[in-house]
Amino acid sequence: MDTHKIFAMSFSKVYPLYLAKIEKKGRSKSELDHIIYWLTGYDEEALNKVINDNIDFKTFFEKAPNLNPNRFLIKGIVCGIRVENIENPLMKEIRYLDKVVDELSKGKSMEKILRKES
Repeated sequence: MDTHKIFAMSFSKVYPLYLAKIEKKGRSKSELDHIIYWLTGYDEEALNKVINDNIDFKTFFEKAPNLNPNRFLIKGIVCGIRVENIENPLMKEIRYLDKVVDELSKGKSMEKILRKES
């Protein structure tokens, strides 16, 4: 498996960047947390523990309680790459998270961000 610098990066270092990005656009911390809960299955207590324990992205996704089965419906471009074409499974999970944070910051409704299979 390829190793990327982001895999070892602490989730607690990136979370405030996500938060600043969405708050700058008028969205809330509770909305950010809600999409993280939806994507990963973490709850408030578990997410706070991840942040406080400086868990890296690799561990964050490996230990995710319940990766949402509808996350494969997340499509589009993030960081110049089409999410659905990413081959590395861990990188794909990270980019799914990046994509839903982008959508939140761009004003997309929570109903559309939290995809449901039709």
